[in-house]
Amino acid sequence: MSRGTELTGTAVLIRLVLRRDRIRILIWTAAVPLLVLLTAASVKGLYPTQHDLDVAARASQDNAAAIAFNGPAQGLDTLGGQVAFQVGTLGLVVVALMSTFMTGRNTRAEEEAGRDDLVRSLPVGRHASVTAALLVVAAMNVSVAALVTLGLIGLDLPVTGSLVLGVSFCALGLVFAAVTTVVAQISENTRVVHGSTGAVLGAAFALRAIGDTADGTVSWFSPIGWVQKTRPFAGERWWPLLVAAAFTAASVAVAHALSDRRDVGAGLVAPRPGPPRASRALGSPFGLALRLQRGSLAGWSCGVFLTGLAYGWVADDVEEFVADNETLADLIAGDAGVDLTDAYLSQSLLVVALIGAGYAVQSALRPRGEETGLRAEPLLATPVSRGRWLAGHLAVALAGSAVVLAVAGLGTGLAFGIAAGDMGQVPRLVGAALAYTPALWLLTGLAVALFGLAPRASALAWAAVAACFVIGLLGVALDLPPWVRDVSPFEHIPHLPGADPGLTAPALLTAVAAALTAAGVAGFRRRDVDQVP
Repeated sequence: MSRGTELTGTAVLIRLVLRRDRIRILIWTAAVPLLVLLTAASVKGLYPTQHDLDVAARASQDNAAAIAFNGPAQGLDTLGGQVAFQVGTLGLVVVALMSTFMTGRNTRAEEEAGRDDLVRSLPVGRHASVTAALLVVAAMNVSVAALVTLGLIGLDLPVTGSLVLGVSFCALGLVFAAVTTVVAQISENTRVVHGSTGAVLGAAFALRAIGDTADGTVSWFSPIGWVQKTRPFAGERWWPLLVAAAFTAASVAVAHALSDRRDVGAGLVAPRPGPPRASRALGSPFGLALRLQRGSLAGWSCGVFLTGLAYGWVADDVEEFVADNETLADLIAGDAGVDLTDAYLSQSLLVVALIGAGYAVQSALRPRGEETGLRAEPLLATPVSRGRWLAGHLAVALAGSAVVLAVAGLGTGLAFGIAAGDMGQVPRLVGAALAYTPALWLLTGLAVALFGLAPRASALAWAAVAACFVIGLLGVALDLPPWVRDVSPFEHIPHLPGADPGLTAPALLTAVAAALTAAGVAGFRRRDVDQVP
């Protein structure tokens, strides 16, 4: 078959993906630039003078924990260098996740659901579906790069550095789109594809962190390290992008070659046969939901645990870090009279709680995935009622949210306890993290309400998480009006440790969460099961 024949119908499939995923595409391509630009605006407010930048550079230059978490200490005595340091690694991880999820959704997920078989019954080339998915994801990454570049230039940052930072985001996104495409040829399970690519991302982050805290050699084994070697705002160099480009091209070629060697719907590696008899736990809706979501719960828990370790490890030195920067000290301490270390820990726990909100929404929307994947309807045709089936997933989402928060507090407490020589901090910080449980439950309730009442708008729950991120991380720096900040449930939780604990606001949030959940369950019981993804 000729190359032209193999790609027949690619343009039509691109239009199909754009039509179907237009909301997801809009949210992803807006979220990353917004994260970068808001952080850049915040950094400008934190370091208004060159003296402030010099102090911050000295404090971070030899801080192994900060470098491991944020990236290489490059050009930290410049505003652009601080922007790249504060948001560069986080932005790269988000772009990699964007490319992974969107590529997996439009390749392996389509085959697993059987929709790709229907598409290929039409005059469509063998590689048209994969090529269409890659081109859409590539366009998303180019859009992110353009918006980041133009936004940073608009904030008066140097043009070359802004362009290099934006292009580095695009380059890493393309790398992980290609990696996901390769893995999608190997496994026939979408969750395995996402989990395997997530493991590659985790390894890339770890190798980059190890390399950056040493002499930088190990960083060359990490795709994140490749793009950060471009040194935005710190003597830019373009040639490391050639490594990413070559790897992307080679991976796409490998994916196409592997695709020619397997059947449609199958993977190169056959799935392992299950036991002859299922465990009793799988006979209940809760047991099945837990089995389906245990990998996600473990992944999110590992992520927040490592984030907590990074934050807790530097907490004992925070007073020295901000000693010469009153603006930063005021931003961390907030209310007068609050211990600076406790204020820093409360801000750190807010960040990991916001990350945990991602798990809460993803878990609460899992029933929507089962529904659109046509797996819910066969189960609901059995004696299992809609209420019991949905309750199983809800129990995993609600209990899992508390588990993720507890693990985040454990990581923060262990690191801070070891650094400060006070292991009594562990239960204290676990309790402080669990205080955010009602906020996560409210977002869970919102996702369930959308699922039950307006299933086609379920993705809007992620917009709520994004809004909470912006308000929680940058609300003070951007001087957002109080009524805007009050939109986030996290603003109504006592920021422990350091603040006075209270029960009124958490109780009200829990009541609202219960009302939203009840409305979603009632709506699901009354509506038709959606058969169109």
